[in-house]
Amino acid sequence: MNAPATPTLYAALGGDAAVRALVDRFYDLMDADPAPAALRSLHAADLAPMRSKLADWMSAWLGGPQHYFQRPDTLCFRAAHSGFAIDATLRDQWLDCMYRALADTGTDRALEARLRPALAELADFLRNR
Repeated sequence: MNAPATPTLYAALGGDAAVRALVDRFYDLMDADPAPAALRSLHAADLAPMRSKLADWMSAWLGGPQHYFQRPDTLCFRAAHSGFAIDATLRDQWLDCMYRALADTGTDRALEARLRPALAELADFLRNR
């Protein structure tokens, strides 16, 4: 008898709708709160394309559909950020918005506890200053 498969983080989060809600809340926070102004300044005025890209990327990163890698504008995640001077301040602003988005979207606390270190590792990986 086979053991039941462990659900992916994508499934545990709630699938496509939950990932998109998380990403939307992340960008809403980044756009409305003056605290991450330096992070916001790196983005275009219209956040819609970035919302779509990050949602597709996060879906794949969390073990869900790999739509990001089927996009014609796909870049390696690190390469996509290489043109920006990303330091600890920007990393921390990104993480603050993402952690708040997790809380605001009602992510299960146990799942949030699993996601926080992975997100921190990801954000630190993008630092180049």
